[in-house]
Amino acid sequence: MAAEETRFSEAYAMTGGDGPNSYAKNSAYQRGVTDAAKEPLKKAIAEKLDINILLSSNTFHIADLGCSVGPNTFFVVNNILESVQSKYQSKGPNSQIPEFQVFFNDHITNDFNMLFKSLPQNRQYYAAGVPGSFYGRIFPNASIHFVHSSFTNHWLSRVPKDVVDQNCPAWNKGKIHYSNSTDEVMRAFEAQFSEDIECFLHARAQEIVNGGLMVLTIAGRPDGTPHSHASANVTFQLLGSCLMDMARKGVVSEDKIDAFNMPMYYMSPQELEAAVELNGCFRIEGMEVLPDVSTLNVTETAPSIVLHIRAATEGLFKQQFGEEILDELFDLYCKNLVEQHYIFKSTKAINFLAVLKRKAN
Repeated sequence: MAAEETRFSEAYAMTGGDGPNSYAKNSAYQRGVTDAAKEPLKKAIAEKLDINILLSSNTFHIADLGCSVGPNTFFVVNNILESVQSKYQSKGPNSQIPEFQVFFNDHITNDFNMLFKSLPQNRQYYAAGVPGSFYGRIFPNASIHFVHSSFTNHWLSRVPKDVVDQNCPAWNKGKIHYSNSTDEVMRAFEAQFSEDIECFLHARAQEIVNGGLMVLTIAGRPDGTPHSHASANVTFQLLGSCLMDMARKGVVSEDKIDAFNMPMYYMSPQELEAAVELNGCFRIEGMEVLPDVSTLNVTETAPSIVLHIRAATEGLFKQQFGEEILDELFDLYCKNLVEQHYIFKSTKAINFLAVLKRKAN
């Protein structure tokens, strides 16, 4: 039987390799969040995982969605594996610990070569790379026991088409993000998020076995916080203003800016709850805000913040504006970040962990 057609989406890969601007060298913040999520993750497995979901198989299948190039994905997988092993061992000395198969998933443009080169030599699992967008099906029916994804769900499958169409009321002229934009722009991004999160949950509902777990670590905003007061949104608002400064100097075309938006949306816990309820295939077993791992002094940490943002987004800017503007853009961004650090004083951000369990059909 043919595999279900994968939903079309744009590909946004992190910067590959191990150079100074690479994701591998500039993802310490994500590693901090991974460390903060370690104990809640272990608790979720200890309390919510039903080891009887293996049925006749003796292979436990784990998928990490949006794995990028490492090393963070390897730390997470190791935490999951150790916790599942402990769960089996708690059932008594005669309980048989399964073998583990780990699927590392990311966009087809991800640097899988770097990922595979970085695989831990002493790993206790079989590893496989699975390319494709998680907004469509990427695994067979009822084949995965545990899904993990961290810092991925704020990426949309695509930019809403209306915000880059000058004939639409939602045209986001002169801006690259929905923060502080018109109501029409905001509604376009909200609609895209709603469509995407339903596609994500629908695909996972088919792939995860009944009783299987999915743990999501999400970069978001607190309930009730306006989008214009979300820290990440203000970050991209400032980056967009840097592009407009460069346009005024003739370095980039303003038309290219008008045709460009960041494919991101920072959800609140309430929005995720509503999406899970609408989908109907999962039960939320737990949701908690993780401890803040950011550094408050923006002026001192501006260079590392810029490297972090660049590692995640330079592929987008390179595709739209060309590689030659990247250094100037991010140097200007660093300068403005220091000079305008005060704009972040009233902003808010959270990272929250959600534990979802696949309901029985």
